[in-house]
Amino acid sequence: MNAVLIALLVLPLLGAALTLAPVFGADPAAADRRALRFSTVVTGAVLVLTLVLAAGFDHDEPALMQATTDVSWIPAIGVRLHLGVDGVSLPLIVLTSLLTFLCALYSERRLPSGEARGGAPDADRPSARAFAGLFLLLEVGMLATFAVLDLLLFFLAFEIVLIPMYFLIARWGSGAKVPAANRFILYTLLGSAVMLLGFLLVGGKAGTFDMQALAAAHGSGLSHSTQVIAALAIMVGLAVKAPAWPLHSWLPDAHTAAPTVGSVLLAGVLLKMGTYGLVRVLLPVVPDGTTTLAPYLGAFAAVGIVYGSLACLALARRGAKGDLKRLIAYSSVGHMGFVLLGIASLTPVGVNGALFANIAHGLITGLLFFVVGALKDRYGTADLDTLSGATGAALYGRAPRLGALLAFAAVASLGLPGLAGFWGELLAMFGAFDPADGLSRPAFVTYMVLAGLGTLLTAAYLLIVVKRVCMGDPKQLAPVAELADLRPYEAVSWTPLAALTLLAGLWPALLLGLSDPAVKHLLGGG
Repeated sequence: MNAVLIALLVLPLLGAALTLAPVFGADPAAADRRALRFSTVVTGAVLVLTLVLAAGFDHDEPALMQATTDVSWIPAIGVRLHLGVDGVSLPLIVLTSLLTFLCALYSERRLPSGEARGGAPDADRPSARAFAGLFLLLEVGMLATFAVLDLLLFFLAFEIVLIPMYFLIARWGSGAKVPAANRFILYTLLGSAVMLLGFLLVGGKAGTFDMQALAAAHGSGLSHSTQVIAALAIMVGLAVKAPAWPLHSWLPDAHTAAPTVGSVLLAGVLLKMGTYGLVRVLLPVVPDGTTTLAPYLGAFAAVGIVYGSLACLALARRGAKGDLKRLIAYSSVGHMGFVLLGIASLTPVGVNGALFANIAHGLITGLLFFVVGALKDRYGTADLDTLSGATGAALYGRAPRLGALLAFAAVASLGLPGLAGFWGELLAMFGAFDPADGLSRPAFVTYMVLAGLGTLLTAAYLLIVVKRVCMGDPKQLAPVAELADLRPYEAVSWTPLAALTLLAGLWPALLLGLSDPAVKHLLGGG
C-alpha cells in the first residue's frame, strides 16, 4: 500500500509537469479541451487510487500508521521522506481526492471565465492548459499535507498550495480578484513563516523533525518554556489557514473573488490543512505548551463562532447588498470555530468532533459553493438583494432542483440532526462541557454556551437565505430569461456531496470509528 500512497502524490505531479509540454495539439481551442479532459482523467485516477488505499487500510488498527515509506532525503539536516496514513489523515485524503475530481469534472464543462473588476472578460486570461497544470499542482500539495510525517516536509507541502491557489484567484476570479489574491498569499505566507520558526525550534531541541518520533516522545526532552514558545508559533501559523478569528480577514475577500472551483477547494480542503496540523503536530508533539495555550484557543474559537454568525446575519438582511459567496465565507469562520473549540478541549470527544466537523464542513460547504456559483453564472451576480428582489427569487418555482439542493445544503450547514453538520458541532460542544484535566471547566462551559448561541444564529441566517432565494412569487419578478434548472454535469458533480452528507449524518461511526483510536493514540503520546 505504500506504493499506492506514493502514486497518489506522483501521478498529479507528473500530470502537472505534462501540461507544460506541447502534447495537446497546435489548435488552442482543441488543446484547451484536451487539457481539461486530461486533468479530469488524472484526478479521477487519483481518486481510484485513494479508494484502493482506503479499501486496503486495516480498519481494525486505525491508530497504526499504515502504507508507510521512510527513507533519508536530506541527511545533512535530518529530513526524511516519511509518508503514512492513519485514521486521522485517511478521511481527509479521501475528501481531497473526491473534491478535486468533482471540481475537475465541473471545470471541464464550466471553465472559469476570469472577469476583470468591471465584469468584462480578462483579455490576457491564460489558457485552460495553465488552469489544468495549476489545478494538478494544487492537488499534489493538498494530498501531501495529509500524507507526510516530517515537519519540514509538512511545511513544504503546506506552501505548495499557495502559488496555484493565488493564480486561480488572481487570473480566473472576478471582481477585486488581484487584491484578494494578494491578501490571501501575504497572510498565509506570514503565518507559514511563523509556523516554520516553531518547527525549527522543536526540531533543533529534539534533534529530529520526524513527526512520529516526536509524537512518541510526547514532549519529553523539551522544556515547558520551549513547548509554550513552539506551540504559540505553530498555533498562530496554523490558525491563519484554519482560519481562526481574528486572523480570518483574508478569507471573505478570497472566497468572493475566487472562481467556483477555487472556493470549493479553499473551503473544502485548504482550511482543513490548518486544523489537521493542530491535531497532528500540536497535540502530541508539544502537549504541555498546548495545554497552556488551549484556553486562549478556545476563547478565540467561541468568539469566532458568534462573530461569523453575526456577520452572516448582517449580510443576509434586506438592503445590505450581501454577496452570497461572502456570506458562506463568513459562515466558514463560524463553523471552523467549532473545530477549533473541539481541539482546544484536548479531550478525545472534542477532538473527534473537530475531525468529524472538518469532513462535514468540506462536504456541505463544497456543495453550497457549487450551488451559489451556479446561481451566479445564471444571474450574473451573487448579490442577495439583486437575486431576491422585493418578494424573493422564487427558486423553488423557477428552478426547483437548484432550490432543493440549496435548501438541503443550508439545513445541513445549520446542523440538522440526521445530516453531517450535526455530529461535529455536538461533539465539539460536549468536549468543551467537560474539558481535559488542567483546563478551567467554567471557562470552557462559557465557550460552550457561546457556541450554542452560535448554532441559533446560524439557523437564523441560513433560514433567511433560504427564504429570500428559494421562496417568493414568480409572477412578481421582473421579466427575465428562462432560468435553467440543474444541468446534467452539475448533477454529476454535486450529487456525491449531497449523498455523503446524508450518509455521514446517518452513519457517524463510519468516520468516528476511524478517528477515535487514532485520536486517543495521539493524545496519549503515540
